[in-house]
Amino acid sequence: MAGENKLLAEKLLKELGGSGNIADFTNCMTRLRVKVYDDSLVNKEAIKKTDGVIGLVEEETYQIILGPGKVNKVTDEFGRIVGEINLKDRASANKAEINRKNATPFKLFLRKISSIFIPLIPALVASGLITGITKAIVQAGWLSATSTTAVVLNLIGGALFGYLGILVGMNAAKEFGGSPALGALAGILIINPAAAGIKLFGTELLPGRGGLIGVLLAAIFIAYVEKRIRKYVPQSLDIILTPTIALLITGIITYLVFMPIGGWVSDAITQGLTSVLHVGGVVAGFVLGATFLPLVVTGLHQGLTPIHLELINKLGNDPLLPILAMGGAGQVGAAFAIYFKTKKKRLRRAIGGALPSGILGIGEPLIFGVTLPLGRPFLTACLGAGVGGAFQAAFNVSTLAIGVSGLPLAFLVITGKVLIYLLGVIIAYAAGFLFTYLFGFKDEMAGEFD
Repeated sequence: MAGENKLLAEKLLKELGGSGNIADFTNCMTRLRVKVYDDSLVNKEAIKKTDGVIGLVEEETYQIILGPGKVNKVTDEFGRIVGEINLKDRASANKAEINRKNATPFKLFLRKISSIFIPLIPALVASGLITGITKAIVQAGWLSATSTTAVVLNLIGGALFGYLGILVGMNAAKEFGGSPALGALAGILIINPAAAGIKLFGTELLPGRGGLIGVLLAAIFIAYVEKRIRKYVPQSLDIILTPTIALLITGIITYLVFMPIGGWVSDAITQGLTSVLHVGGVVAGFVLGATFLPLVVTGLHQGLTPIHLELINKLGNDPLLPILAMGGAGQVGAAFAIYFKTKKKRLRRAIGGALPSGILGIGEPLIFGVTLPLGRPFLTACLGAGVGGAFQAAFNVSTLAIGVSGLPLAFLVITGKVLIYLLGVIIAYAAGFLFTYLFGFKDEMAGEFD
């Protein structure tokens, strides 16, 4: 298997134009994301047809869909092959040109937000699942909530969320060209409990006010200030003056501006979404569920992570995630319909290989390997997702933390709603299946699978 991963990495590197064309690369749960210097050297069709590649998304980066687990191994081999090339320096030299291509300011902003949270996904998933499973065990009566075991498990699962602002600040500063350590300090400024009791202009500071929105504002600002100050400080004094001045300015602005603004934005987001769901009900649930898969296709769905976290921070739960999770469920239903309807062995093998990941909440293999290439089944999958989203909205299902969707998300659903959530998943499966089976797929659509 290691040899296969190495061969795949070598093939991908060749079709990407060789190591000299690689500006930067990283990976998320399912995708190898590569920035290149010269797009004309990239053989996109060859990449799409490479065995082991599920699909290719062309955005600011080339996002090569490899699937969960495999992507980590291929990325490791990819990095070894690239070797000692100083990717960071070369990427910085070409950053302006790369960002200019095929992007609007809004898309670029969402991609930057995604880049801040993508590295945190494994920690968020692990912490959420430990917390959710512990709560499920306690609710089932198998463990006392006050027992040492339960307390320790909750400590392990909840540790991340108490200090998440530090990690977000670190990643945000790095993404915007600043020092990660100063970004971490920006996060600490927001969550520091020592702020309690301090009054500014008659208003008492509230630790954590502004949440992750405030952290993002402070971290991005300190990165900007650091870069500006560095232009005017003598090199011999840079290590002393630059971080000190940047922190002092950011600290003052954070407590005077970013915490109040972050708090206002956070309140607006949470109140806005809850109002939409309250007023729109099943209609809002349908629209949100049906439109999520197109966002996944662009890779911008990770930009919603701070919104999910703010909902949890403000409300104690997240009513948006169960609705959006129906996107994957509609996709699974559509894939089952195609599997039962097609006579093409290659297509059935593709579906069989991707379905387990889809059921467990990783939808990219089905999207890029099955429904999107076929066209119409992608749309019927979205309709199935909308039906599931409407159901989740109708019964006010929400989660205690964020994690992968699909069946594993049931561990994170609030008390008393787990069975309802699972019923919603089944309904989305059924709707995606029926829409696709009845009018979403004909075997002649699958010519490329011959």
